[in-house]
Amino acid sequence: MTKDSENTVPPWLTPLELALLGAIWGASFLFMRIAATDFGPFALVEVRLALGALILTPFLWRERAIFTRKSIVRLAGIGLINSAFPFVFFAWGAERAPAGIGAITNAMTVIFAALVAFLLYREPIGRLRLIGLVAGFIGVVVLASDRASGKGVWSAALAGTTAAACYGLGVNLVRRYLAGVTASAIAAATLLAATLLILPFAIATWPSNPLPARAWLSAILLGFMCTGVAFVIYYRLINRIGASRAATVTYLIPLFSVFWARAILGEDLTVRMAVAGSCILGGVALSQWQRR
Repeated sequence: MTKDSENTVPPWLTPLELALLGAIWGASFLFMRIAATDFGPFALVEVRLALGALILTPFLWRERAIFTRKSIVRLAGIGLINSAFPFVFFAWGAERAPAGIGAITNAMTVIFAALVAFLLYREPIGRLRLIGLVAGFIGVVVLASDRASGKGVWSAALAGTTAAACYGLGVNLVRRYLAGVTASAIAAATLLAATLLILPFAIATWPSNPLPARAWLSAILLGFMCTGVAFVIYYRLINRIGASRAATVTYLIPLFSVFWARAILGEDLTVRMAVAGSCILGGVALSQWQRR
């Protein structure tokens, strides 16, 4: 995106949209925390994927001519890795631990993306990024050992870290196998593929009891706002300021997640959560700094 195109929007719009996106994605962990126990992970993720795919369908339709049979197979695989698996892991963790746990581990995505690029494609990792990797993993260990936040914190931290690793792998697969396809079309196609892949598991595990209105509202907001609308805002930012600058929203998500969880659910930020978040976000900052 050129400098001229950046200057066509008011200077306050980009920071506002970054903050809004951080608030929306931070709220996704709150909504998962509320709805996961009633829905179960597969049913909740199916609702999220289906609504998100519905919002993004116009982007997919606009770019339909560029998709071949080969790219559709790749999109299905990437949809499994980049949407279906991580969404299920985060929803599973949300049943067992405070919302902030998932949001903090989600920040590991940037670090895992660098690690996967090094392991699979031999991209240089550099000293600062290596320090960032170590700091991030130390943060996960600290987070997993936090007993004050709940009995199942370690399993939720492991699930969130696995989800972040899926995201890191997915980013690299998109770069390698879907170069030239617009990011919004990739998001729409992968969400749609993931919706179809998760559907049998959602049907098999769909709750037999009526679901409360609170759970339905959280699931709908999770799909419509935190997936569909959030991706639209995200790709607007990518088109305007580039992917690296748009990725700075990573720093805002845990902050908003902890804020929403505290304000609405009364969940506290423990000392270990704060230390872990500082280690992980510090590692992300080093990774981003070296990239720039």
